[in-house]
Amino acid sequence: MSFRRLETRLDGLVLIEPDVFPDSRGFFLETYREDGYKDMGIDAEFVQDNHSRSQRGSIRAFHFQMEPGQAKLVRAARGRVHDVAIDLRRDSPTYGQHEAFELSDENHCQLFVPIGFAHGFCVLSDVADVTYKVTSYYNPSTERGIAFDDPDLGVEWPVDDPIVSDRDRSNPRLSEMAADLPW
Repeated sequence: MSFRRLETRLDGLVLIEPDVFPDSRGFFLETYREDGYKDMGIDAEFVQDNHSRSQRGSIRAFHFQMEPGQAKLVRAARGRVHDVAIDLRRDSPTYGQHEAFELSDENHCQLFVPIGFAHGFCVLSDVADVTYKVTSYYNPSTERGIAFDDPDLGVEWPVDDPIVSDRDRSNPRLSEMAADLPW
């Protein structure tokens, strides 16, 4: 197998470490292989690939799609990010809890974020390119966000003066939208 499933605290999140094959030219690795991912319990049909570029200190958080939901397979193709997922499944014993991971172009780890989670990241390097596969097409009418600085979530971002979009600054707290969550 070309991938290893690493331990996570929140049920459903899958942290993936690929085999990397370095040589004098650089390296090679597989970033996705359907049969290998199914062996790790990820049986997702990805329909769209996305790519964002952000500068140091940028926070893009916390985004998710309502019905039909949207699972994501996230990686830092360039740079380093502090990647965070929040459990939004109201019947889950870890509802409202988060888990964070460093994803980078050096560790090559990827994070599978299932439906029922919100996702965000903070850029730790000068620039970061984050790519992610998703299981449903982007639909602005079902897109939602949670305040990146919601005190009830207790997410500690590793930046003092974050760069945050106006839209992300105006997102509600989780407690203000919990009753509307479909999970």
